[in-house]
Amino acid sequence: MSEHTVTRAHLSEAVYQEVGLSRNESADLVEHVLNELSDALARGEMVKISSFGSFQVRQKGQRVGRNPKTGEEVPILPRRVLVFRASHVLKDRINQGLALQEAEAVKAAS
Repeated sequence: MSEHTVTRAHLSEAVYQEVGLSRNESADLVEHVLNELSDALARGEMVKISSFGSFQVRQKGQRVGRNPKTGEEVPILPRRVLVFRASHVLKDRINQGLALQEAEAVKAAS
């Protein structure tokens, strides 16, 4: 697996290359989209991106956890967590990429 991280700068550069906006306009567009996504999630709304997946904030209740080092029980407070669920299109694309990598590895080994 590769260890690359996609950053705002990478996204802005991709918008610049594909759409043809200026670099500043591309960066502003990416920033605006990310702000809209985070604002919607902060309001508790679900965010669906077609052929990619959906983001949702879920409420987790209080529970008892355990310190693995000492075994001591520790209360874990209620909190909100972000959950991402990939679309079938994204899952299929990821699995096709995995199949290609495995085929290339077999070919290189022989």
